[in-house]
Amino acid sequence: MSYTCPLACLPCICGLGKPGDACTIMLLASCLVGGSFLFRPLLHIMKSTPLGYSFTFLAFSVFAIQDGLSKHLGQDYSPVQVAMVRFWAFLVFALFMAYHSPGGIRAAVNSKRPWLQCLRGLLLFVQILISVTAFVHVGLAQSQAIFAATPIFVALLSMPVLGERVGWRRWTAILVGLIGVVVMLAPTGNGVSPYMILPLICAVMGAVYGIATRLVSRDDAPATSFFYLGFVGFVCATILGPFYWIPFTAVDWAWMAGLCCTGIIGHFALIKAYGNLDAVLVQPISYWQLVLGAILAVAVFGEVLKWNTVVGSIIVVGAGLFTVWREWVVSRRVRRSEEEARL
Repeated sequence: MSYTCPLACLPCICGLGKPGDACTIMLLASCLVGGSFLFRPLLHIMKSTPLGYSFTFLAFSVFAIQDGLSKHLGQDYSPVQVAMVRFWAFLVFALFMAYHSPGGIRAAVNSKRPWLQCLRGLLLFVQILISVTAFVHVGLAQSQAIFAATPIFVALLSMPVLGERVGWRRWTAILVGLIGVVVMLAPTGNGVSPYMILPLICAVMGAVYGIATRLVSRDDAPATSFFYLGFVGFVCATILGPFYWIPFTAVDWAWMAGLCCTGIIGHFALIKAYGNLDAVLVQPISYWQLVLGAILAVAVFGEVLKWNTVVGSIIVVGAGLFTVWREWVVSRRVRRSEEEARL
């Protein structure tokens, strides 16, 4: 959740930020796990493709488990309550990271685009609420399948908002991806559920969040963006949370703690993955989360995979992979042209 957002897992891994921005923020986020002593080795570690692949699969496996835990808790507790506890933990980590960043907390708070940073935090908070609700009412497998369309919406929005030029190949991929979304949303024998719109809204919001991330990264340091995510989410969740609070049982507190831990473990693994593997190779493996999520949905929650979900997800994943690959090709071509111009 895609700089990889520590709370919205899937959206952040679907192309929401440029690879360079993503790596920078995730390297700084290593402070979440062990402080600056973990940050330094990442900068000097040798590239190791097998190790990188291992950490990548570990990260997205943990993210899939995190979504399963969110659905489990969301069945008995309000998504607001679940999000509130997660943001409490996240704010502690965000403050810790800001304290150890250059300039400390004062520098992290100082944003050149504070309103846009606040918008990002609000989008992420609402997106988490919607995603948990979608997991419960739409299903884990189908929700994740629709979430996978986020890169398609990012490419679509990058034209009017960022002024990026999109060629006919990516236009074709966007249209094919949208067809895949329509296939997944098509009514089946059980009719159309009004909740089906939720994962689609979440995917679009994830794309808007990603575009906003690209905009703020032009002016603000990664630590600033990270701080505002935690602070805005904490404020929103703490204001609304008490109205939805139901005491956790002892067992559910353990599940809640596990939910917070999966975010830390998953992102630490992803940091190591980006330290050992090129971003363009990490991105396709992110769809492993969709596969494992479907397995958990069927095996643990008893969900039934519908034909349109399977077919639509295949179309969306194919279009998303092609979109990411073309963006990488174009960006590499631009960098090469800039280097030649400087010679």
